[in-house]
Amino acid sequence: MRIGILTISDRASRGEYEDKSGPALREMIQKHFGEDVDLTHVVPDEFMEIKRALLKWCDDAKLDLILTTGGTGFSPRDVTPEATRQVIERDAPGLVYAMLAASLQKTPHAMLTRMVAGIRGQTLIVNLPGSPQAACENLAVILPALPHAIELLRGKTTEHRIQTTDNR
Repeated sequence: MRIGILTISDRASRGEYEDKSGPALREMIQKHFGEDVDLTHVVPDEFMEIKRALLKWCDDAKLDLILTTGGTGFSPRDVTPEATRQVIERDAPGLVYAMLAASLQKTPHAMLTRMVAGIRGQTLIVNLPGSPQAACENLAVILPALPHAIELLRGKTTEHRIQTTDNR
């Protein structure tokens, strides 16, 4: 699996603040999948820079998964969801619903998130919050589904067996 982590932060991009979310996500990916992250980058909260990075990683680098961290809140500078929507071709709302449901069990502030998840070509893009703890908690929720999602995006077909309660 080819993975990229894009941190969106004005202060981290200027070197005023150490990016902690990107490295925390990288560590989780390494532990869970046993492989390294292919690309990491920090950009400011600028619509065109976020969009440009996502397009390059999807179309040129052909990553399987891009995790973004930061820029998903209510601040006027938080434009990650808008940039992501400009890039994706299909939504993946189930991932966002799962993360939101789990987050709401921890804090009512979770309802203020504006995360987006979607697909461009064969790349899955998932927006995560900017705080290291929230980013990792949200990633933990969707980690079990990611390998299957990537297989499907690569065109692998799988058999689905529907379980019913009446033994049909």
